[in-house]
Amino acid sequence: MQEQARTLETNRLIVGDCVDTLSEIPECSIDLTVTSPPYDKLRDYNGFKFDAKGIGEALLRVTKNGGVVVWVVGDRIDGGRSMTSFRQAVMFQDIGFTVHDVMIYQKKNTPFMRSNAYTNAWEFMFVLSKNGAPSAFNPLKVPTARNGEELLTHNKLPDGINKKRRARLNKEKVRTNIWAYAVGLGGTTRDKIAFQHPAVFPEKLAEDHILSWTNPGDVVLDPMCGSGTTCKMAKLHGRKYIGIDISQEYIEIAQQRIDTVEQHSQQALTIKSSFPLPTRHSCPPTRHSCESRNPVF
Repeated sequence: MQEQARTLETNRLIVGDCVDTLSEIPECSIDLTVTSPPYDKLRDYNGFKFDAKGIGEALLRVTKNGGVVVWVVGDRIDGGRSMTSFRQAVMFQDIGFTVHDVMIYQKKNTPFMRSNAYTNAWEFMFVLSKNGAPSAFNPLKVPTARNGEELLTHNKLPDGINKKRRARLNKEKVRTNIWAYAVGLGGTTRDKIAFQHPAVFPEKLAEDHILSWTNPGDVVLDPMCGSGTTCKMAKLHGRKYIGIDISQEYIEIAQQRIDTVEQHSQQALTIKSSFPLPTRHSCPPTRHSCESRNPVF
């Protein structure tokens, strides 16, 4: 009864411990989580640590049936890969999530070089769903190399003879599950202030997942929101958001970035209102009006 009495407050940023704060969020109230943990102590996260299993269990409780968690994670490379990413994926599976997809976040311009192995240029994006397949899926598409009608091979027999029939190729196709993004200023984001955080993932990455797994008005969560990328893109696309971070400094950065969305929206409305559309009959009709294409003599 106490659980049902709680109300979900959205469009806010919260300073607090991730697991403790998630315990205050009503059960089955979040449509999508997009987050990236400070894995393997790769970066000093203002001295704070995180409990992966505790966060996973808390996310399972607050996620709606059919909701999705996108967990962006990589491995420490120090003589070999730590394999933390795989362990976390299995952990999520063990606590009750379905590993709906294993996607790749490819970095187009990674600076990380290795002397005895190929350049590491990617991280995992584990797409986890609760109680079956995701409720929402709005597939992102890309143009096809060829489209229109063509003669296509089908029903090839053991004699090796190709049979062909005329068929239509679509102009678009669904993207693959390998998504490539430029990183750094101008790629990850144009917000210089965001880079005061040690690990910023691309705005386009958050945007693409938000558009894929939610609809307008849905609730998007980032329990380790850092510089606020997920929350900013949720607001930009008409979704409600909740951001949690244990660092007051990072929450302040996130709030500044979210505020820019509101500022830009207000500027756009101001510009639009400054140029009202002309009415259809703004000029008095004449014998030679545009209603007739033929000259009148």
